[in-house]
Order: sequence, then C-alpha cells, then structure tokens
Amino acid sequence: MPHYLFPNDDLYRSHPHRSKISLVILVAVVFAAVFSVTSVVRRLNAPYLCRKDGITLHCPHVKEPPSLWENPYSATTSWKPCAERREGIISDLPAENETNGYIFIHAEGGLNQQRIAICNAVAVAKIMNATLILPVLKQDQIWKDQTKFEDIFDVDHFIDYLKNDVRIVRDIPEWFTDKAELFTSIRRTVKNIPKYAPAQFYIDNVLPRIKEKRIMALKPFVDRLGYDNVPQEINRLRCRVNYHALKFLPEIENMADLLVSRMRNRTGSSNPFMALHLRFEKGMVGLSFCDFVGTRMEKALMALYRLKEWPRRFKDGSHLWALALQKRKEGRCPLEPGEVAVMLRAMGYPKETQIYVASGQVYGGQNRMAPLRNMFPNLVTKEELATKLELDGFRKHVTSLAALDFLVCLKSDVFVMTHGGNFAKLIIGNRRYLGHHLKSIKPDKGLMSKSLGDPYMGWATFVEDVIVTHQTRTGLPEETFPNYDIWENPLTPCMCRT
Repeated sequence: MPHYLFPNDDLYRSHPHRSKISLVILVAVVFAAVFSVTSVVRRLNAPYLCRKDGITLHCPHVKEPPSLWENPYSATTSWKPCAERREGIISDLPAENETNGYIFIHAEGGLNQQRIAICNAVAVAKIMNATLILPVLKQDQIWKDQTKFEDIFDVDHFIDYLKNDVRIVRDIPEWFTDKAELFTSIRRTVKNIPKYAPAQFYIDNVLPRIKEKRIMALKPFVDRLGYDNVPQEINRLRCRVNYHALKFLPEIENMADLLVSRMRNRTGSSNPFMALHLRFEKGMVGLSFCDFVGTRMEKALMALYRLKEWPRRFKDGSHLWALALQKRKEGRCPLEPGEVAVMLRAMGYPKETQIYVASGQVYGGQNRMAPLRNMFPNLVTKEELATKLELDGFRKHVTSLAALDFLVCLKSDVFVMTHGGNFAKLIIGNRRYLGHHLKSIKPDKGLMSKSLGDPYMGWATFVEDVIVTHQTRTGLPEETFPNYDIWENPLTPCMCRT
C-alpha cells in the first residue's frame, strides 16, 4: 500500500503544537476585537470635550456643517447644569445661636466684580460655618455709583435660595451697637488675606478671629478665594449663587426681555441677533498702554492722560513704544471697532446682521466707530432700542444699566467679546452653563494682530485663517486646568454628564 496513505509521524506530532499557536492567535484576535469594540463604544459614549495643548484648543470633529448662529448640536448635548438647589434635603446648618460668628464684606468695583465678590463671600461663610451679613456694594471710584444690594438684586430670593447652604441676614445684628466700628476699626477687620487663598487659610487664620470677636469685616475682598485649592462642593456653591441665587430685580429682567424682543424683530419678522461687548472706552485704551491708529494730537493727549492716571507705569514714556508692540504681538490689546468689523466679515456675517452694542463711550467717538458701522449698519444700543422714558427709571443706578446690557448679551444668539474682563467671562461662563449651544466668540487677538500687520496677506488667506482658528473659540465644552477660572469655565465643578 502506498506510503502516502499513512500519516506522517513528524507531521502528526506537530499538530498539537500548531493547535496551541492557532488557539493563541484566536484568543488574541478575539481580545483585540473586544478591545476595539469597547474603545469605539467608549468614544461614542464619551462626552464632547475640547482639550488644551499649550494655548491650542483641540476639539472633537463634528459632521454638522458650521453655523453662524449656534454651536454644533452634537457638541452641546454631553453636559447639563447641576449646581441648582436640591429640593427635599435636610439642611446641615447649625442653630442660629451656634454660628461661629458673622462676616461682613464690601463688594468693590463694577457690577460684575461685585457679583464675583458676593459669590465668594457666600463660599467663605460656608467654609467657616459663619453667618453672612448681606454684602454692601461699595461705591466704585470710576462709575461713582451708590447702588445698594436691594437696588439691583432680589434679596428675598437670594436669602431663600441659599437657606440650606448658608445663613444670611439682612443687616448687622442689633446687639452690635457700634456699627461704624465695623467700617473703620482695624480691630474689626481681617486685612491679610492673600489673593486666591485656599479654604484652609480661612479655617486656620480667619476663623479664630471671628470666633474671638464674633463679628468681623474682610477687607479687601477682591479675588480672595482660589479655585483649585478649595473643595469641589464649595465651587459648586459659588455656581449656585452665580447662576441661581443672584437674580436681578423683576423690573430689570422685564426691561431686558423687552430689549431682546425688539432685537429679534427689527426686520419685521423673527431674526437672530449678535451682542457685541466693545471694550474701547478711554479708560480701557489708556490702561492697556497699547498703541492705536490716530493723529499726532490724539496720541499726545493720550500720553498726557496716561501720565496723569498711571504716573508710575508711564515714567518718562520712553519705554512704552516697545511695550506697546510686544503687547499687540501677544494679543493683549483691545480690538478696535474697525478690526472687529473685518473679523466678523471674515467669519461670514453679512452686512444685514443685527448687532446690539454693549459699550461705554467709545474712545474717538463716531470717527472710531465709522468702519464698524459702515460694514454693519444695523448697530444699536439700548438707548436706541428703548425710549428715554423707559430708561429713566434705571439711570439713577449705573449698575442697573449695566445689568440690562448683561442680560441682553446673555440672551443673544451670538456673543462677541473684544477684550478680557469680568463682564465677558461671566457672560461666556453663564452661556456655557446654559448648555454650550449659545455661541460665544472669543477672538484670537494675536492672530488678528499678525494678520492685519502683514501687508502681503490676501483676503482669501485671511478669511481661511480666521475661520479655522475660531472654530474652537465659541464657548464649546472645554476641560479645566490648574488655576482655571470658574467664572468663564464652570464645566467640572458645576456641570454633569448627561
């Protein structure tokens, strides 16, 4: 019988070995497949989140075509607000007679700096288990405004909404008879609080003095509480104050709603609108120490203004030209109205765009505004949207007028900032908290400086650079990082995955 009809002994003996190899390969393939499927599922279920690489922001790709008026839907459904008050919980506040003491603050600056100070005051009171006396809005040296808390905010709602978190009283306790001492006496003031202090600093250094004196003022109180060095529940409480407890008076809310309605119906039918926060007042231009286009006379007058207002920084003025060039290159100068117009047109906004301008008196007046108004003639302010009679009731408090601008910008379809500051970051943070679908454009001023200073750059190249760069600068969900600013990016402590 032919030998090939019988199995080869060597080949036969190798079968078990081959079987083992095949089994290993099969297991590896199955494992890789499972891992790949798991990875895909994880990516599909992962929340939309932009991540920073240095100063560059990388965002997940979306299939939706870009829109002038809203962020991509798929980028806005991963996160929801979760700093609101929880109903039905039992308060852990001690009895009134068991409080560690009372704290009192002056909320200094303009409306938005005051707002941040109030949020921080509530958080500090919680950290020390102290009772907060309703903050006083200190007269601002620039605005010369003497608004009281109750002139701008709904006090009853503020106290009631936070009743399970912090005990808040409207006034200094009656048993403390010398109220003037609280404003003037150094014995009643804690003045050594460092900027962005951790929670532990208050427990170790401030709480003992409050327990001893029973009532103390914290002064100054601007930026006196950190972000990443306090418990997350304290940051969540700050968001609760900012987004839920601090409500403007009904008459302010109603007037703002009326202005928004008029903006949405300026064309005779429903139309979207943009809110532009134009930071180009004389004080901002002077403080920036940047150089701007202008006549010799304008530059000379600005130099005298800077010398008067900031003599230590001005010195003899010889170093300012190099400083101005460096600041502009780094994107640290306010955008001029003309630069804003060119940027918006490059983004694709047409001449017919309805724009609400929130601004003080623009430095340079109508001449400075002309390029913006020529490219976008449908510019309006609250003074043009409302009658003099309608606004007269708000003129006695400058902060009331600022509150109207705040609310209209908050409720606009697109918000555009032109320079930093508390107003812009509070608006962007609030719009993010509302769900990220509201487009909030934060210009890349470094790119604008570089592009507008290049005489060889054509319009098509400029448009491409502007569009590509600003695709991720629209208030999308963005990861937090050490020393992040909770007011501009409330994501981690104050929002939850849907």
